[in-house]
Amino acid sequence: MKHRHALLAAGASVLMLGGTATATLPAAAAAKGCSVTYTVQSQWPGGFTADVAVTNLGDAVSGWTLTFDFPSAGQHVTQGWSATWAQAGTQVSAASMSWNGALGTGVSTSIGFGGSWSGANPVPTSFALNGTTCTGPVPTPTTDPTTPPPTTPPPTTPPPTTPPPTTPPPTTGSAPALRVSGNQIVTAAGKPYRLLGVSRSSGEFACVQGKGLWDSGPVDQASIDAMKTWNIHAVRVPLNEECWLGLNGSPSGVTYQQGVKDYVNLLVANGINVILDLHWTWGAYPNSPDWHCKDEHATCQKPMPDARYAPQFWTGVANAFKGNDAVVFDLFNEPYPDMPADWDKTLGWQCLRDGGTCTGLPYEVAGMQDLVDAVRATGATNLLMIGGLEWANDMREWLTYRPNDPLHNIAASWHAYSFNACATESCWDSQIAPLTQHVPIVIGEFGQDNCAFDYMRQLVNWADEHDLSYLAWTWNPWGCTSGAVLIKDWAGTPEPGIGEGFKAHLLTQNPYL
Repeated sequence: MKHRHALLAAGASVLMLGGTATATLPAAAAAKGCSVTYTVQSQWPGGFTADVAVTNLGDAVSGWTLTFDFPSAGQHVTQGWSATWAQAGTQVSAASMSWNGALGTGVSTSIGFGGSWSGANPVPTSFALNGTTCTGPVPTPTTDPTTPPPTTPPPTTPPPTTPPPTTPPPTTGSAPALRVSGNQIVTAAGKPYRLLGVSRSSGEFACVQGKGLWDSGPVDQASIDAMKTWNIHAVRVPLNEECWLGLNGSPSGVTYQQGVKDYVNLLVANGINVILDLHWTWGAYPNSPDWHCKDEHATCQKPMPDARYAPQFWTGVANAFKGNDAVVFDLFNEPYPDMPADWDKTLGWQCLRDGGTCTGLPYEVAGMQDLVDAVRATGATNLLMIGGLEWANDMREWLTYRPNDPLHNIAASWHAYSFNACATESCWDSQIAPLTQHVPIVIGEFGQDNCAFDYMRQLVNWADEHDLSYLAWTWNPWGCTSGAVLIKDWAGTPEPGIGEGFKAHLLTQNPYL
């Protein structure tokens, strides 16, 4: 286990961060209540971001509200994280979330917000925790008002059980080229790196459902800026085989391909790695359960990709993106060839790797070896991701059936929802942890089925301890009524529970190990 977090220094200090002064009050400065560090992390004409670190110096509390007054009527909170923020006039309040409400004596937490200002942006001079004043002055930082805004909000301190995080680098410049080195993903310079972010659904279904390419959702700079406010460094984009190849759907063919290229290039230019995922494919599955799609067209998730079109798809995608190793290829979303084989795992693993005629499937299957070969035949050197059985949740024989890649540039793709078979820490310890010793693991999808964040919190904390990458499902404002929806709108407003929890967690993470 690697410890990537640096502990905060104690005592009074003033730390200059890019022209911003951070004033830290010692515990001795307050006889009771709390001490506060208010940091203007970046300021520019009309806007700023601030971090507010609070230490409880009184009795332990199970929930808290921090209050303070802005000195100027022109100061306003426009967006906050790690607390429920409200403002009435100049008075501001920040109420704890479920995961950071417990503050023992001497325990600290950190919250933050983005704000606007006009005229002046003075620092608040008085704070109170649950109505008790935090004593001691708060020095005014000497911030240069021309300091440019950050591309992401500042990181915040996670729940008290986790050490304070390091500061993530801002998402600036192009996304790094990636490759596998041992059991890690690394940059071209050899620095270990994790893919941390979200899936952005619709490229797999909208074109075959009469909804355009992106289901009316924006794929412009503003939409990417919204992702940056969550500290997102990777986006997984599911695709449709028939739409890419021009066989079905609208748009399809060249128009569909260009739309994908434009979005990928914009994400990469903004410092965000992209995972292209083959999600919906051709192939009839007439003996599927009644709840499953039986259509031969690419209108649903099939057990395995087809030999008829999937290699063509990956030849086209690889040719389009070869030379850009900031783009990762997830060869097939969620394999489940073990189900048509009456849950015979050996037959399932053989089908996954080798394809051909697979038990229970009437179409010829493209195995993962076929798809690896199709990509590498183009000369593309992109990092590849390959899943396991049971909708990519069963990874127990992944190493045994890993396809051969002459570049040795494959990561394991694991999906981990709360309703999957392997959904407990004991299962992760026994089935997933041993795999981490041999190969990088990317949690290509994860979520929970009740719009809360308790299962997801447990999973991401475990993943952080094991240096796993992870991308939550999904960055689409569909309304979280049954789970796995992160945002309320394309501006990135988080859904209560699931979205708020994941955003707060991402803001503590650094993709560089």
